[in-house]
Amino acid sequence: MLKKQAARVRRHASLRKRLQGTADTPRLAVFRSNRHIYAQVIDDVAGRTLVAASSLEDAAGKGAKQDVATTVGKLLGERASAAGVKKVVFDRGGFRYHGRIAKLADAARQAGLEF
Repeated sequence: MLKKQAARVRRHASLRKRLQGTADTPRLAVFRSNRHIYAQVIDDVAGRTLVAASSLEDAAGKGAKQDVATTVGKLLGERASAAGVKKVVFDRGGFRYHGRIAKLADAARQAGLEF
């Protein structure tokens, strides 16, 4: 494993010690690759994904990576609201909170999620 990736995995493990999604406040987990971005709302107690969205979907569209991340955040927020989820805990996956991660989070907040 590359040093950069190993450091991210270590940071994520450190975050996961403190974060756990429940039925009341599920975990919004984000993963960012070089090309795509993925987000899930997860109930860790039941061990199931409640809602998911990614840049692979046609609804996410094409364009600049940050614009696509914003669209994915809106999609996730709308789907979560439809599923009855209002509050979540944000799991940035060991990534820095800037760029695409921040855009996705801001769009999810505007779509109605609280965190």
